[in-house]
Amino acid sequence: MIFSLAWRNIWRNKRRTAITVASILFAVLFSSLMESIQQGAWNNMIRNVVNFHTGYIQVHQKGFWSEQSLDLAFQQPDQPLSGSGIVRALPRLESFALASTGVNTMGVMATGIDPAAEEQMTGVKERLIAGDYLSAGDKSVLIGAGIAENLKLTAGDTLLLISQGYHGVNAAGKYPIKGIVDYPSPELDRLLVFMPLAEAQWFYGADGLVTSLVFQLEHERRIPEAMQALQQRFPDSEYEVMDWPALLPDLLEAKKLDSAGNVVVAIILYLIITFGLLGTILMMVRERTYEFGLLLAIGMKRRTLGFLVWLEVVSLSLLGALAGIVLSAPIALYFRAHPLRFTGEEYAATLDQWGFEPVFPAEVSFYIFFKQALIIFIIALFLALFPLLRIRRLKPVEAMRG
Repeated sequence: MIFSLAWRNIWRNKRRTAITVASILFAVLFSSLMESIQQGAWNNMIRNVVNFHTGYIQVHQKGFWSEQSLDLAFQQPDQPLSGSGIVRALPRLESFALASTGVNTMGVMATGIDPAAEEQMTGVKERLIAGDYLSAGDKSVLIGAGIAENLKLTAGDTLLLISQGYHGVNAAGKYPIKGIVDYPSPELDRLLVFMPLAEAQWFYGADGLVTSLVFQLEHERRIPEAMQALQQRFPDSEYEVMDWPALLPDLLEAKKLDSAGNVVVAIILYLIITFGLLGTILMMVRERTYEFGLLLAIGMKRRTLGFLVWLEVVSLSLLGALAGIVLSAPIALYFRAHPLRFTGEEYAATLDQWGFEPVFPAEVSFYIFFKQALIIFIIALFLALFPLLRIRRLKPVEAMRG
């Protein structure tokens, strides 16, 4: 009966109920969208780097990742690697080189790839903005749009590459630019030069060698299983098997730092929400002081009245939290399908310096919506203690006098 009475009470003053529910709803909405877009931007960046370059797991000769030395290349395995969630393994031979067009030069990562396997994993062919994709027998290169812009190059021009090959041999070659690729990460866009693996092995004097095997998995959650299988195949005495968090520690640290800043903003938002809800509850208590005094005067126990009012606040909080979840989800879905795109030159340049695309899709996750709704709900429950203290100290005669 007391639950029914609490439900009827909250609808006695529809305006007050609407204000309270709306304040909780918008609190959940704003906090959810803020976290959704922030998480979406970072996850989009990580997906771009992982799916387009690093892969979920890489295998190198022991010590290669810290030294990045071509001398730590190893023999490419003859048998295909599969099972334990592994879809395919991509062989790569990569080292730094100086790219030149005569008067203009810049450092690049000249990388030998298997064009067919690379396309299956990264879809690089779909990101061509000029020219054509590589074939296995080509003696030409693909370059990033950032390199093309810096060196004033177009498809069909010639690029001179100079480097140090395997065990100190000279590495130099002139290559026609077969295509230009718009990489999803600005950092990769200014760094990567792709050439067929066989041509890279000739260029670096590293016949049959690779510096890394990049693994594509069925799903990210199969990383532990795949890591265990690869560690058995590649003993840690000779090789290093690294998952993407180990490959990208700086990116993860930057995400943690940004998330910490987001927590400060969230706390400020929660404080604003808390004072807004407190004002609404104070208004409710003030308007119903006479009613509370009358109920106590006719014999209702204080704990029963306190529980009744507490149930009313809980019901309002629950309504607002659920409405916030229901409203947040379709808006987040919209921003996932139509990401925020920042076209301002200064802001886009700032994001570019940090390696971000100026594209912010929302992350749609029930956990985000539920967490924010739960936090707001807990705040409301805490504030619901105020009416209980007011009722505990209320004197019926003084309350009915107004």
